[in-house]
Amino acid sequence: MFSRGPLLAGAATVALYLAASVTPATAAPAPLSPKPPSPVIVDALQRDLGLTAEQAVARLANEERAMATESTLSGTLGGKYAGAWLNGDASQLLVGTSDATTADAIRAQGAQPVIVSRTLEQLNAVKDRLDQAPARAKAGASLWYVDLPTNSVVVQAAQQAGGEALIAAAGVDKDAVRVAVTAERPQPFIDIIGGNPFYIGSSRCSIGFSVTKGSTPGFVTAGHCGRRGATTTNPTGTFQGSSFPGNDYAWVAAPGNTPRPWVKGSGGANVIVRGSTQAVVGSSICRSGSTTGWRCGTIQQHNASVTYPQGTVSGLTRTSACAQPGDSGGSFISGSQAQGTTSGGSGNCTSGGTTYHQPVNEPLSVYGLTLTVG
Repeated sequence: MFSRGPLLAGAATVALYLAASVTPATAAPAPLSPKPPSPVIVDALQRDLGLTAEQAVARLANEERAMATESTLSGTLGGKYAGAWLNGDASQLLVGTSDATTADAIRAQGAQPVIVSRTLEQLNAVKDRLDQAPARAKAGASLWYVDLPTNSVVVQAAQQAGGEALIAAAGVDKDAVRVAVTAERPQPFIDIIGGNPFYIGSSRCSIGFSVTKGSTPGFVTAGHCGRRGATTTNPTGTFQGSSFPGNDYAWVAAPGNTPRPWVKGSGGANVIVRGSTQAVVGSSICRSGSTTGWRCGTIQQHNASVTYPQGTVSGLTRTSACAQPGDSGGSFISGSQAQGTTSGGSGNCTSGGTTYHQPVNEPLSVYGLTLTVG
């Protein structure tokens, strides 16, 4: 029960600094905040930025002042404005301008003027052109952004040629853009939750349960959703193993995403998973899937053999919980115990039906996976 169909969703030199010819402005003393900063924030800044408590408090005050100053100057400078940024320790606000005659107005606000060749509006226009380039041209670049301190747009790519291809496809001024070669590969950080959708090309299935193999996070799902090596999106991952027919289970490794001990329940509330003990025949059972959401019924039989058009699958559990295409791979749970992943069935959630699930303990054992529990 997987769903096929379209996915819905996604001039001058680099920087003409004249700051060396201008006397740097001394930052005005940071005003005290009406209320002291939260100890939680101060503690985190100490931990992650290596600051003392006093440095953290001073930085927060400087940042608060910078926000007000930037708001004022961006309006005052209008079309000459080229962005604002703080130096490394946030003790000085620097403000870009394309007009040297505005330098005194910037200093009057306690900021340091930086005379540049491009306005923020011009830089954003270049970045917008990159955004609008064909998808095939974007494939060779990891990310691109306006870089205020260098008064340019930066394209990061695994190879120089990939970045240059995007620039050429967008038809932007090469002097306004620079390519930075990087090993960075951005990917979304998604909570892996049972019942949520994932995509294999133009097909959609549902996540069964979060698992890990060693330190690698991922999830189990139905084997008929994809073969080994197939790639997924939302979350990004790769099928590491798949068995169908005969069985109907698979596991997908999804590095960089966060496995959660949850199944998406009624109204979007999360149901916690505490183990995978098999429930007895006659027990209530609920399933979660990306098409029909949270549906419940009872366990009718274990160890059923079902013949699909692709072949026979053995060892399935038969239930009275309904399901529809797109729910494949989704979670079956009894109380807090994971039971299995949706395989197939008959009927629908309007007239009622029968649904079969692949018991979850088999793929956990076969692939050496650890179920994520709370």
